[in-house]
Amino acid sequence: MRWQHPPVYRPLVDLLTMEERHIIVTYRLDRATIQELCAQLEPDLMSAIRHPTGIPPLVQVLSELHFLASGSFQTTVAIASGMPQPMFSNMLSRVLSSLLKHMRSYIVFPQVEDLPTVKGDFYALGHIPNIIGAIDGTHVALVPPRRSEQVYRNRNSYHSMNVQMLCLADQYICHVNARFPGSVHDAYILRNSSIPYVMGQLKRHCVWLIGDSDYPNLSWLLTPVRNTRTRAEERYNEVTFLQEDGPDGGLVAAVEPVDSEEEEAEEEDIDNRNNIIMQYFQ
Repeated sequence: MRWQHPPVYRPLVDLLTMEERHIIVTYRLDRATIQELCAQLEPDLMSAIRHPTGIPPLVQVLSELHFLASGSFQTTVAIASGMPQPMFSNMLSRVLSSLLKHMRSYIVFPQVEDLPTVKGDFYALGHIPNIIGAIDGTHVALVPPRRSEQVYRNRNSYHSMNVQMLCLADQYICHVNARFPGSVHDAYILRNSSIPYVMGQLKRHCVWLIGDSDYPNLSWLLTPVRNTRTRAEERYNEVTFLQEDGPDGGLVAAVEPVDSEEEEAEEEDIDNRNNIIMQYFQ
């Protein structure tokens, strides 16, 4: 009887020789970040290579990043990674669990001592003071559970999670709320997230977020002017929000805009917005 050696899984690509642009397109991260990620996750992933058919941490991380970046099926990415789909599925769960352990070390709302820098970065983009974040929702497609399929169907008639994200001026994500299905409106998700409490705690610092018209205009949240009547209001919208003819796509362009699931949110507090328009856009 001929002895069959167990397969040994090696990287199918060499990060050191790949072009940086190709790495970013394939994995949505640059070379240095992937190497740093592998180093951080390696202690959690090392147990997998003790098995005779163990998968090295680099192969696990690259396969998982390719899967998340492509939005493809597990079978397709498993074939590209040179492993059976069941093995890929187990590996994916392990890598994602390890990522979640480290998530709170990276997705962090700015501390009070960081606010001057954060405000300065936003001011450099739109010349509006005291902005510390841009908030929006983005729909992440999924296969819904059978029992509650309908609540995951969004206005565009596909199933998704409506994920709330808050970004800094450099598009660094500092808050994620992925608890709500696609049928839930952005304004509802905001009200039921930690953001109102956090912004309430920062009230004495006179800071604001910016968001699109799916949100109400609040004392700490600036939204677009509907039915603009003056050139100053038009300039405010162009600079601050996603406009086709606005400079750099507007400050809210950090998060991909999504369609509203309900009527536009009511405007609740417009004094701050009016003061900003009068002071900076007249």
